[in-house]
Amino acid sequence: MESSAKLTSVRLSPRKTRLVVDLVRGKKIQDALNTLKFMPNPSAKVIVSLLQSAVSNAEQKGVSDVDRLFVKSVCVDGGAVLKRFVPRAMGRASKIRKPTSHIAVTLSDTK
Repeated sequence: MESSAKLTSVRLSPRKTRLVVDLVRGKKIQDALNTLKFMPNPSAKVIVSLLQSAVSNAEQKGVSDVDRLFVKSVCVDGGAVLKRFVPRAMGRASKIRKPTSHIAVTLSDTK
């Protein structure tokens, strides 16, 4: 049985978030949570909460053994980009791009 969780418009760069997500893809849920727990990246905390949400969704669906779950797929897509401007010398302006991410996690108990 599969369960999933989504998180949209997270103020994290998709490129940096994918680096963290690649470490947990395909791992058992407990191994993935332990790996993320000791990572210094800000995106690791967000992914931990998303994995816990997916585990909770699996429990609601009635999965018999939560310890058998593994991370089947994790997808990080780019979201809307907040565009800001900062004043520069001689009346010019520079762009500041503040990217957002959409993260989707799918857990499964069978391979």
